[in-house]
Formats: sequence, structure tokens, C-alpha cells
Amino acid sequence: MSIITLTTDFGTKDHFVGAVKGTIYSELPDAKIVDISHHISPFNITETAYILKNTYKNFPEGSIHIIGVDSELNTENKHIAVKLDNHYFICADNGVISLLTAEINPEKIVEINIHNRFETSFPVLDVFVKVACHISRGGTLEVIGKIITECKQLKNLQPTIASDNKTIFGNIIYIDNYGNSISNISQKLFQEVGKGRDFEVSANKYTFNKIHSRYSEFIDFSLPKNQRQKDGSKLALFNSANYLEIAIYRSNLNTVGGASSLLGLNYRDVLTVKFI
Repeated sequence: MSIITLTTDFGTKDHFVGAVKGTIYSELPDAKIVDISHHISPFNITETAYILKNTYKNFPEGSIHIIGVDSELNTENKHIAVKLDNHYFICADNGVISLLTAEINPEKIVEINIHNRFETSFPVLDVFVKVACHISRGGTLEVIGKIITECKQLKNLQPTIASDNKTIFGNIIYIDNYGNSISNISQKLFQEVGKGRDFEVSANKYTFNKIHSRYSEFIDFSLPKNQRQKDGSKLALFNSANYLEIAIYRSNLNTVGGASSLLGLNYRDVLTVKFI
């Protein structure tokens, strides 16, 4: 039986997550449910896309991913089910899988059309769960929707490149639990555009001329501890998801702070890479 994952902005205080899980178990008593996150910032599609992109590929092929963020049905927010990279995604057509479809072409997309079977204001519970259980039983997407050829893309998820091929313009798309500010500039894009050239990364009023591969890489461990860089030093690195990140070494939002608070780098702020 396929794993069913849940990614929502519901939080854990209210009844929503428990109700969704209970409904799945009522239909599939042997279901395997995994919580990816229920602490997405409310209605934050970009944040959801980042978390989803860097999580789904760690699950077995055939896994089913329910995405309950900005999921209310209306004329501009249809519901879709997507087969992509041998995984299934059930979500609103609000651009939430833009980071995936920018790199991998979907195998199949359907606009879900079973809503007339339910009277609900909670589509994740009634519609998305029904679709997920249908797929888990081996059902096809055509049974629950009509084939469409594309889904909505979010432009702010993709960086832009200057016409002279010397500058990448990106944005901060995610602030992690440590307050690190993560951009939409991937290491792959950086290397393709940069071609080994020197560069300058600009974020707010701060600049960086070196990008690290791990947080402690800029520490000289041959020096005595009292002569090394201290906690709270700023750095740029390609993180474990291979995105350009501005970080504070050993950051803690409750003590030394993070890049988002100390450097003022928040969601949607501009970050540029200029090649020399």
C-alpha cells in the first residue's frame, strides 16, 4: 500500500490534522501516513513548494502527497492530481508544485471533478482524501478528473538572468527554523551561468565573495578556539537542497539570531549574484 504524506498549514492545535488522518484510516485501515509538515506559514505557497521539492524524492516511488495549503475551491483555484516523477500530488492548482514542474515534466495531470459528491468547506478532508485513497487502491487519475495539459506556475519561484548573462536575480523563498534565508538560486543554475567566473553575492547591504559547501567550512580548526570565527558570523553556502543560502553560523533565533533577523533578509527579498 502506498505511503500517504500530509503537508499543510493547519498547525497542530486544531482538529484538522486528526480529522484528515481519521478519514484516511476509515477508508484504508492499513494506511501508512507520514506528516511532512503542518507548520507551513498560512497560505504560503512558496514555502510549501520548497519543502515539498526537498522532501518527496526521499519517499518510495508511488507515494501519494496530499497538500493542504490554500486549498479552498473557487473559479481561480481548481483542484488537481498530478503524477510526476512516479509520485502523486493532490493539491490546489495554485502553483504549489512549480518547483517540481520547472525541472520535471508531469506524466499526467487531471482537474479533479468529483466535488458534486460532497457538501463540504473542507476539501482536504473530503475530496483530497478520497482521491488519495482511490490512487492507493490502484485507481487511475482519469476516474476522478479530466486530463489537462498544464498547471499554474509561480513566476517568483524562478530566478531571472540578465540579458548579458552576468547577473542572476533571485529572491528569498524560505526562512528555516534557524532563521537562515534560502534563495531560489540553485547551485546548478549558478554553475551554468557563472562558468567558473569570480562573483559577488549581494543580499540587502551585505556582500559575499565565497560560497561554502557546509556551515563550518569557513572555520580554521587549526587555530586555538579563542582565535576562530565566533558564533554569529555570516556566510553564504549551497545548502543540502543545493540552493544558495545566507546563514549565520550556529544561529539561534532565541539567542544570537539568524540571517532573517540579524541581516534583515526576509521572504521575497531580492538576492543577486553578479559574475565578474
